[in-house]
Amino acid sequence: MPQIRPISTSIVCPTCENDESTHRIELTPWDLRLFQLEYIQKGILFQTTVAKEVNQNLIQHLKASLSHTLNIFYPLAGRLSLIENEDNTTCFSINCNGAGAHFVHAAADGVRVADVLDPVYIPDDIVDNFFSMNMVQNYEGITKPLLAAQVTELVDGIFIGCSINHAVVDGLFHFPKQKVAELKAKANAEMGTNHISSLQALMAHLWLATTRNTTHHDLTTDQEVTYLVAVGLRQRMEPPLGEQYFGNAVLGTLVKSTAADLLHRGLGWAALQINKAIVSMTSDETKKYLEDWVKSPTFLSNERGVSTAIWASNSLLTGSSPRFNVYGNDFGWGRPIAVRSGAANKNSGKVTVFPGVEEGSIDFEVCLVPETLRALADDAEFMEAVCRVHAVVGAA
Repeated sequence: MPQIRPISTSIVCPTCENDESTHRIELTPWDLRLFQLEYIQKGILFQTTVAKEVNQNLIQHLKASLSHTLNIFYPLAGRLSLIENEDNTTCFSINCNGAGAHFVHAAADGVRVADVLDPVYIPDDIVDNFFSMNMVQNYEGITKPLLAAQVTELVDGIFIGCSINHAVVDGLFHFPKQKVAELKAKANAEMGTNHISSLQALMAHLWLATTRNTTHHDLTTDQEVTYLVAVGLRQRMEPPLGEQYFGNAVLGTLVKSTAADLLHRGLGWAALQINKAIVSMTSDETKKYLEDWVKSPTFLSNERGVSTAIWASNSLLTGSSPRFNVYGNDFGWGRPIAVRSGAANKNSGKVTVFPGVEEGSIDFEVCLVPETLRALADDAEFMEAVCRVHAVVGAA
């Protein structure tokens, strides 16, 4: 079994201090409600034949680049700060003290790019160990770095994994541009509208397939099924949040149906329900939620393998976005050839969305119980829109 061999660890600090007026940044309810979740873990895979003798220069170059980048994104070089007030309340903020980010240089001896991309089943000890800060929860940023970067050498490639404080089994399904367009057109045609987006049609396609295949196991047709969609609110607020806003601005909206109703009504209806739920996330609704949260705070939490406040039974949850330009990261080796996430915050029903390698394509990284994942791969109706599928074993 391949082992990830640490070569060096260090702390990378900004090259200059930020202005004193920004030394402390107060956290919002959007941030605070995520305290019990784990760090976000996302990474990109490059195919490269960098000679071993120049690897150290490459690492120094990446560390220098990170140091300069922290001058711009200086909160990530800080630590969380806790202040206990006399009225028995506690305040959290980011102390932008320049304490630095965690940097790990490691090697995956004997592991090739093909070991990550090609097999149907990829052992979790490969991908998960491309990330540091595993099992670290966001509130631990009081003593731990808010950002950790790990550069792992493969035989013929490099994986750069980032774990960032966000204050079971994976299947990766690739939907090519043409199939995405066909699903969008079908969903809109069924409902006589043009408001359903490509992503909404894809989510509906997945929701139908998982419900259809779960009913073969432990789900009856009269049971409730839900889809929780994380909605970005930066441009939905009035006025919109400024481009320089660095905190969280995401809330979930829940779509409900019975299994029988969902399967009977089909793709267009499911996609339109998702669309309506997203549209309902107005600025006024969001402000009301935040005001209510301050009066009675609740925290999202996740225990791997257990349904929690995030994952109810028979639920899907979608996060991330195909709009993120992950393939625009070029460190001099060309475009990345794949993107993967770590094991953090995963449970059955979690769906992470990435843009595909080809423009206009979309990848779904889907965390499901093994029998449902296998049933999906055997579902001709679902797989008709899929170009390829990989499974990552043991991620939950």
